[in-house]
Amino acid sequence: MKERYFTPQSISEKSQEIFQSFDQTRRRSRLERFNPQRSALLVLDMQEYFLHPSSHACVPSASAIIPGLQSLVNAYTARELLIVFTRHLNTAHDAGSMASWWRDLITEENLLSVITPAIDSTNGVTLIKTQYDAFYNTALEALLRDRQVTQVVISGVMTHLCCETTARSAFVRGFDAFFTIDGTATYTEAHHRATLLNLAHGFATPVLVTEILAACQRGNDENA
Repeated sequence: MKERYFTPQSISEKSQEIFQSFDQTRRRSRLERFNPQRSALLVLDMQEYFLHPSSHACVPSASAIIPGLQSLVNAYTARELLIVFTRHLNTAHDAGSMASWWRDLITEENLLSVITPAIDSTNGVTLIKTQYDAFYNTALEALLRDRQVTQVVISGVMTHLCCETTARSAFVRGFDAFFTIDGTATYTEAHHRATLLNLAHGFATPVLVTEILAACQRGNDENA
């Protein structure tokens, strides 16, 4: 059963409530390590397939995270930092186990497979992925290494599938993952909270979009 647990009106209050559930001392100590200049913004699978109301895979809460994601995109663009958008596409050949789990596969011919025009993706790199993990059989790791990136900010859909799997994959590759509470969305609040609870215990630092924006602004002020 899908839920609209984030709306434009509720996302701030709801994400603050989730935010307050974490050990703030430990979380802040990890957030202090965040260095925008060594980070990349990952915007995962913000495709019309997951956003358009006509799609059976529509994530009801996803539209509410778009303003925050656009703010992050703007901040990273202004500082000429790396932004990576992923676009999930499958064929019968590369779907693997996903074919047995989902009603259909997102093919390139599907008009809803495009990244939503509600987010400006023109200043980022777009990678095609075929599995939940954005690192799997993609150039993501090489791209991050080439740009000397050591930290990733994870956003997009779905929280407990592609976003969580990518965060764990980043961790095992030695990247510090900062996982946006109000910059990710999935089908239910329970799945959203479960991902954050699990990742916060050894894999990623839960953060609010405003915290990443503030860190970027501090960097701008220091370089002014």
